[in-house]
Amino acid sequence: MGLLQECPACKKRFSLGRESCLCGFKMKKSSGKTYWIEFYEFGRRKRERIGPNKEAAQQRLRDVLKARTEERYIEKDPAARLSLGALCSWYLELPEVKVKDSYRRDKDFIGHLKRVLGDNTKIRDITTGKLESYQTQRLSEDSPRHLGEKIRPATVNKEVTCLKTIFNRAVRHKKLLNNPIQKVGKLPENNVRDKDLTQEEFNKLLAACPAHIQPMVEMAYYMPMRKSEIVFLKWGEVDLAGGFIRLPAPRTKTESARAVPIHPKVAETLKKLPRGLHTARVFLLDGEPFYEFRKAFRTGLKSAGITDFLFHDLRHVAINNLRKAGNDYFKIMGASGHKTMSCFKRYNKVTEAELKGMKWTPEAEKTPPIATNMDTNEKGVTENIA
Repeated sequence: MGLLQECPACKKRFSLGRESCLCGFKMKKSSGKTYWIEFYEFGRRKRERIGPNKEAAQQRLRDVLKARTEERYIEKDPAARLSLGALCSWYLELPEVKVKDSYRRDKDFIGHLKRVLGDNTKIRDITTGKLESYQTQRLSEDSPRHLGEKIRPATVNKEVTCLKTIFNRAVRHKKLLNNPIQKVGKLPENNVRDKDLTQEEFNKLLAACPAHIQPMVEMAYYMPMRKSEIVFLKWGEVDLAGGFIRLPAPRTKTESARAVPIHPKVAETLKKLPRGLHTARVFLLDGEPFYEFRKAFRTGLKSAGITDFLFHDLRHVAINNLRKAGNDYFKIMGASGHKTMSCFKRYNKVTEAELKGMKWTPEAEKTPPIATNMDTNEKGVTENIA
């Protein structure tokens, strides 16, 4: 344990007492030395490169000895120097992140994270306890989307997941040693929605929506696609001749390519849509792509007299209608992109009207009825009490 010097010629490291390297290089007269320190932590030998300054190496060795004596962390931790704001800025500039369909949403999540946790907060200070406090604070804030309601657990879970993703990406890029919030659990969401829409209600909604979102609303009602898959749809993904929309892996939530059959009504609508001059996107507003249409959809809902309904609920309706039409589960899951039956079941609601058509076994129909209008007298003999 102590100081080491690195040979400029062969890069081998050895103690300061040696005047020459095994390769023959004279170390005593050399001014290009690189100093290292060597120490043991939990029985394992570790070496750390310091640089050309011998005094700096000696100071670092003293710090290590002191930390080990006080049973503190020895290894240099980048999380002690890196702030949350700096790490988030680095993450948002990554090329693979910029091309994500969820880039704008991630920026919103990061904005809340920096606001509550602090832009200048060091990563080492972001602990499991601090994240749990973050969850509590966010749940107490008013929702900007749902008047009179608080931020929902699902939103907070997405924000924490976004932060975990940033930390995991930083670990892969060697900017962090580990993810300090890996064990933070998710909040219970209880966000299963069972909203349905009849054909008559849908017709009213479609007529009430602004013209530029009507094709998107129609596609969402008839075809089990996610909002981002519809909004960012490109003509290269539309195969009208074959009758499919073919989504590549990067465009789906599960990162698995899939083909979605095109409903006949949607196919007719797509044939009538104009093509953009400088864009491959399908759905345009005044010839240009658009992203946000929440206000336009709310306008349509209000005019149609439909309350407590989200654009994503149209996906629920589409999946339910495909099931009612007699398609088997595996065929519907292939079109919707669901990987597990448990997730798929969240989108299906069996109505009372369907339950009225319940079928029974022939044996049950032959079973004699129970005498419900009979009573037993004091002698134990049944008699009619009607």
